[in-house]
Formats: sequence, C-alpha cells, structure tokens
Amino acid sequence: MIRKAELEDVPVLAEMINHYARERILLPRSLPELYECVREFVVAEKDGVVVGCAALKFYNADLGEIRSLCVAPGANHHGIGRALVEDLIAEASHRRLKTVFALTMAPAFFQKCGFRETVRERLPQKVWRDCLRCEKYFCCDEKAFVFDLVRLSANEAEAPAERSEVLA
Repeated sequence: MIRKAELEDVPVLAEMINHYARERILLPRSLPELYECVREFVVAEKDGVVVGCAALKFYNADLGEIRSLCVAPGANHHGIGRALVEDLIAEASHRRLKTVFALTMAPAFFQKCGFRETVRERLPQKVWRDCLRCEKYFCCDEKAFVFDLVRLSANEAEAPAERSEVLA
C-alpha cells in the first residue's frame, strides 16, 4: 500500500535513507529536515511496516524532483520502488507539472520507469542546492533523468487505458 507519510514515519524514513547514505547512494537526511518536508513523502507499507519511501519536491509550477527514493534492505526487487515512483508521477500529473526529474545512481531503474537520461546542466541551477552539501560534489557520479508529463498527458488523451496500466 502506498500512502502519504505521517509524522510518526519520520524515524523510519531517517533510518532507511541514512542506511543508503552510509553506502554513498543517497544524500543523508537529518530528523529535523525530514520533519520539515514530511509532506513531500509517500511511503510503501506492507503488513503495517514501512518498507519504502520517496519524496516529490516542487521547484516551480512546471518542475518537480523525485528524491530520497529507497526501499528497506531485504525488501528490494518486489516492485516497491516502481510503485512509489508511479504514485509520485501520478501526483505530479494531477498537479499539472510538466516535468519530473531524478538524480540517481540507478539509471536502469529510472529507464524502466519511463524516464530518459538528460544532461545535468539542462536542469535549473536551484536544483543543485542539495548538491553543495554532498561530499561527491566535485566528482558526482549521479545521472540526471527526466519524465515528460506533457507527453504523458498527450498520450493520455489518445489512450486512457494505457496510462492506467503505466501508473497503476
């Protein structure tokens, strides 16, 4: 089940995100920072236990970022990450964003989710704010991927059943 994150989820989110931050896969997030942005998060829950999370950060009326996407260790490869991404894409579409992007070290995953690779320099400067505090700032190995919601909306008008399969 995918649902909006609640305040009581924050310690679990911090534990999951910072597990991957220690492996240098995600940026670390502090508890105060997560409490401030908890409304951006959705969580995947199985049998009452949070097993994944992701956030959708808005930069302007057209652009959002999927960030802090992770699945609890041991819960990988069950479609949880994809379900989280699809939920956030549906939210972005509902809010009429034009583009969603992700900076990632898992390019194949985002390609499977319908994102396409782009050059990082095409993203607005303000998206780099979090990068300034990353230890890999000068030697970043993340790839930039975008999901074109305008194209999705155009295809939706032509084939509404197709979209429900993509975002279900």
